[in-house]
Amino acid sequence: MERLDRVLSAAGYGRREAKGLIAQGRVQVDGAVVTRAEAKCPQDAVVRVDGAALERGSIYLMLHKPAGVVSATQDDRERTVLDLLPQDLRRRGLFPVGRLDKDATGLLLLTDDGALAHRLLSPRKHVDKTYLVTVAGALEEADRAALAAGLVLGDGLRCLPARLEIAGPSAGLLTIQEGKFHQVKRMMACLGKPVTSLKRVSMGPLTLDEGLEPGQWRPLTPAELSILRES
Repeated sequence: MERLDRVLSAAGYGRREAKGLIAQGRVQVDGAVVTRAEAKCPQDAVVRVDGAALERGSIYLMLHKPAGVVSATQDDRERTVLDLLPQDLRRRGLFPVGRLDKDATGLLLLTDDGALAHRLLSPRKHVDKTYLVTVAGALEEADRAALAAGLVLGDGLRCLPARLEIAGPSAGLLTIQEGKFHQVKRMMACLGKPVTSLKRVSMGPLTLDEGLEPGQWRPLTPAELSILRES
């Protein structure tokens, strides 16, 4: 059983929008109009909004990950990204798609859709991941050229070509198509420009909603989910 407004939110409606639709009598559960947002909805119930059946199933959340939490489902010592969610969502088997370092911030997708997560993370799919990176030192054209050629790190890892758009003396937008352990930090350290802050701003066609403060989240909109699946 789950709150009716949570059911609508998981399907892509905003919280206020969901509560408004319910209060206006526009939502039916198994053919009966329900006007209380907190009403419990069975998992197998047919929910309709304005007569159209709601697609129920997997959950897709956009999280603005704050610094200080780890990208994991559970940790004995650290606070995780799932700890930022209400209890009813924590019970739904959500997990982060990929990871961000503990001190990194920005876009993180949380879902229970393993097939979609696999497609987004598969090296063969070459999904772009863009980061706003700030470094110690000044970014130069030589750094952009070296990243575009594909760096070979100290441990022998050969990175795929990456794109760097210099946005200031020490800041840039770095786009990679991999997700190796501490990859962005290792790449910039290889250039002699240690990372001082790191924020992921996009993943594939999905862009961080800057209206979300660090630690806040929202369901993907139907349009975002559609373009993510198509990509």
